[in-house]
Parts: sequence; C-alpha cells; structure tokens
Amino acid sequence: MSTTLTKKDYASEVEIRWCPGCGDYAIINAIQKALADVQAPREKTVFISGIGCSSRFPYYMNTYGFHTIHGRAPAIATGLKLTRPDLEVWIITGDGDALSIGGNHFIHLLRRNINVKIVLFNNQIYGLTKGQYSPTSKVGTKSKTTPEGSIDEPFDPIRLAFGANASFIARTFDKDIPHMESVFKAAHEHKGTAFIEVFQNCVIFNDGVYNEITEKQNRVERAIYIENNKKMLFGKDNEKGLKLDNNQLKVVSAVDQPEEVSIFQENDENFIIQFIKNHNNPSIPIPAGILYRNNRPIFEETYEQLVEKNRKEKGEPDLYKILYSGEIWEIK
Repeated sequence: MSTTLTKKDYASEVEIRWCPGCGDYAIINAIQKALADVQAPREKTVFISGIGCSSRFPYYMNTYGFHTIHGRAPAIATGLKLTRPDLEVWIITGDGDALSIGGNHFIHLLRRNINVKIVLFNNQIYGLTKGQYSPTSKVGTKSKTTPEGSIDEPFDPIRLAFGANASFIARTFDKDIPHMESVFKAAHEHKGTAFIEVFQNCVIFNDGVYNEITEKQNRVERAIYIENNKKMLFGKDNEKGLKLDNNQLKVVSAVDQPEEVSIFQENDENFIIQFIKNHNNPSIPIPAGILYRNNRPIFEETYEQLVEKNRKEKGEPDLYKILYSGEIWEIK
C-alpha cells in the first residue's frame, strides 16, 4: 500500500545550523514542499553541494546526498547522472561556490544539458568564510576583502547561464515561498539542465541587499512575475505592463493601452536578452519566473547511445585489454 509523502518526510533529523533569519530556511522549506507536491521518491532523489552555507543542504534532506569540495558539485553530479540516469539530481550552490572556483564546471554543465537541477543561492557575499565579496557583489560593496569598496564588475548569473546555452533559466525570491515552490516544480519537470537563481538574504554579512526588490511592498513596482503566454503586467493593481518594441523593453499603461502590453514567450530569446540588457535599469522591473525554456537533447541520452553503439560493434569492454593495448612501457 503506497503512502503519500508530506513535506516533513523530506526533512532529515539533523539539526539545521543556519543563522536565525537566513533565507536558506525559506528555500529548503520550498524545495521540500515542491518534492512533496510531485511525490518525488526519496530513494531516487540526490542533493549534491560544494562548499558554503548553502552546501549544508544535503544533511538536512531525508534523501541521498553528497557534500563535495569547493566548486566541484557539477563534476560529481555529471558522474552520477552518467552512471545512474534514473536518479533525480539537484545541485545546491552559492554565488561564490558556483561562479568563482566552480565557474568552469558550471558553464560546461549548462552547455552539455545534463539532466540535473541547479539551485544557486545568490546573496552577493561569501557567508561561510565570513563576509568576503563574491563574483556577484555590486561595485562599491564594502567587505572584509574590499574595505574601500569592490571595483570588480559583477557577474549576472542569468546572463552567464544564457551565454552557456542553458535550456531552462529561472529566478525566484527567498521571501516568496509559493513562487519558489512553483519554480522548483517546473525545474523538476524539465528534461535537461534547469538553472534557478534565488535572491537570498544573508542576515549577517549582507543584510537587505535585495530589499528594494524582494520586500513585499516593493515587489509590486520593482519586480515582475512573468508566465508563459501571459501578458507582462506589474504594479499594485497590474496597471503597468512591459512592451517588447523593436527589441526594446519599455513600460506602458495597461489601463490606457492594454493592447500594447506584450505576451511573454519563454522560448523566445528576445525576451531574456532584453531583461539581461536592462538588469541595472531602474525603470524596468526585475523579472521572476521561468525566463527561458527550450527543450533540446540531453547529454546522457546521446552518451548512452554511443555506449550502446560501441558495445554492438566491439563487444563488452575489457579493462585489461584497454590498459595493455597500443604502446605500453614496462618499468622494471
């Protein structure tokens, strides 16, 4: 007799050791809810992390998991998916772990389109190692390693993911659990690499970095929730809209000119390109939701086809023959 799994069934008995008020609590809550909604088999679900506050995540999940080394979670996830493609693999990472030491692994995982889910906790700071600036820290960020303010131009994770040819790109906020849950469920359903950036607050070292966007009273003006095949509306009463006009985004009145508001298409590259271009434009709201989705072949299937082809043509591989074929040297 099957038993319906609840959110609590996905929580381990390990005491959560994040700072009180950390946005990580909301993210794990949303992921557990999403897994319960889709009834993800715990024995078939794996969470893999690198190094950072977010990387404690696998300990807190009542599933399988790996806590790996800094920036290398994508490499471990790749190996696991190639040997066990039946598993659902989630990578939990931060802006430092994924985009600094792990940057090379991150972009190549995206371009290969391996069927894993990446959740990037972006708090624009290194939290675990006590407040150094990170690859996403804004210019002028004062930290222990930039006491006079950062002079580095930051990465935009969405721009980076799109440039790496990601097949699913989304953004959500730690202060909106229902929205996070819906995005995580969409990532679960996507066949291919699903990348989700979460605006996450670090209460100790970078508190309030996203307040002007994610605070409930600010979201109506500074954020826009986009959905496929729906008009791009925002404002307290959805009185404003966005129009994509000659490959330019502009704000229009949804009251006086409702026909001018564009309908968002998640497989149309023009929309995400314009959102990327206007990332620092205060007149254009920050988009949340699935910014881009385009189905294409996944790496594991092509890899398995090649393996089967070689098995048929050359038979089962023999490790001894492989090691002792071609030119070899014997050391005496």
